[in-house]
Amino acid sequence: MKNKDYENEILKWRARKYDERVRENGWLALAGLFWLKEGRNLVGSNPVCEVVLPERAPTFIGIVELKGKTAQLQVAEGAMVKVNGRLAQKAILKSSHEAKPSFITWNDIRMVLHEHADKYAIRIWDNRRPERFTLPPLKWFPLNKHFRISARYKRYPTPKLSEQEDTMGESIEDRMDGYVTFRFEGITYKLDATETDDHKLYIKFRDATSGKETYPPSRYCYTVPVKDGKVILDFNYSYSPPCAFTEYATCLFAPPQNTLPFRVEAGEIYRG
Repeated sequence: MKNKDYENEILKWRARKYDERVRENGWLALAGLFWLKEGRNLVGSNPVCEVVLPERAPTFIGIVELKGKTAQLQVAEGAMVKVNGRLAQKAILKSSHEAKPSFITWNDIRMVLHEHADKYAIRIWDNRRPERFTLPPLKWFPLNKHFRISARYKRYPTPKLSEQEDTMGESIEDRMDGYVTFRFEGITYKLDATETDDHKLYIKFRDATSGKETYPPSRYCYTVPVKDGKVILDFNYSYSPPCAFTEYATCLFAPPQNTLPFRVEAGEIYRG
């Protein structure tokens, strides 16, 4: 790939990362994450509700009733609430882990049943949040092809579960499908990875910049699809997870074995 083409590709990707944060229903539109209790959970702008909406919403718009792994929405009489674009009075909610989640909307406020570590919450987006319109440009290390590295990928005979810390400080098991090996300055390193449906690798890692120039708990990086066991590991595509800029994300951080002892001076710099 020509240097100019590569630079343009990186710049377009960086623009997309910014857009993911500020666009309508993007990360910076998140306005709440309320964990559901078993049984009835009131939804509305009244502070006594279990799921508290922005002040402009009605005092009470309905109830989410959780029974085990099933959540049902019952809409209050007169509340103009839609589920996936259609006015609804009641609905069984499909979670964010399912192929077609149930998106609940009242005017420009959106909600979804969020599933994390076998727990359920209602996640809220408010597209009027000022954070959407005040995010400064993202900060990046200079583009450095030294951190675009040829690597090998090998699947584990069976995927293994790896203990990883999440945003709430709890230890969560995450699936590791295999690992990449690569050489950097004469030394071979290994990183566990999760394989996506289109055979890209999703890698969570720390390095010697973590807690200094970059987000302390972890950075994320996706590769291009693996081909014949070969893959390009390009740290210029590494970025801060959503929990670096919103308190309403539920991120998993890099497992201990994915800590690199050298400085990866590529990808996103954390503003703090």
